[in-house]
Amino acid sequence: MTTQTILITGANRGIGLEYVKQYAESGQQVYATVRDPAKATALQQLAAKHTNIQVLALDVSDVSAIRDLAGQLSALTIDILISNAGTYPDSAFGKTDPQAWLHAFQVNTLTTYYLAEAFLPQLRRANQAKLIAMTSKMGSIEDNGSGGEYIYRSSKTALNMVVKSLALDLREFNIKVAALHPGWVRTDMGGPNGLIDTGTSVRGLRLVIEGLNSAQSGEFIAYDGKRIPW
Repeated sequence: MTTQTILITGANRGIGLEYVKQYAESGQQVYATVRDPAKATALQQLAAKHTNIQVLALDVSDVSAIRDLAGQLSALTIDILISNAGTYPDSAFGKTDPQAWLHAFQVNTLTTYYLAEAFLPQLRRANQAKLIAMTSKMGSIEDNGSGGEYIYRSSKTALNMVVKSLALDLREFNIKVAALHPGWVRTDMGGPNGLIDTGTSVRGLRLVIEGLNSAQSGEFIAYDGKRIPW
């Protein structure tokens, strides 16, 4: 199996950390980004065990930081870029913070676009690259039967549209793009009542990424391979 180079954002915990673990253990070269590497204890411990993990600082809410990192990694060929970093502010009708809403759009929605823009040369170099945005079923308009969670839902719905447009715009470069739902996972963000653990989720997500073809580019897919309605 050919070694791939994989860039993962939000790699300090939960699904991001599990992506790093599984890809590193499978022999891939992993570039793991976090806002503050000094505080990413679990990731640093993992990197100490695997020479194929490089930890990098990146605040995904800062577009200039994304561009600076792309400049630092300008010589790379990136096979898989996983836009995983996200935020989940609590919100309900009558209880939304406008600044938290704007920040959530910056992190959950804009980041994927600016990663694609900044790292396009590295992705093009791979010739069959994959750009993955971690979204959520909570961003599905059709699936919303409970209301609430205005901030998180709207930021993920908007992300899904970004993914669809990127899939069309990057098709000429043989870059496949997908919005992936990890399932309800037991993480700090998903809470203790999640239906699956991070290992199960990421094993499924990796299979979806590995099998992602041109016909699926731009789709909204769950960790078990099932398509999710928009």
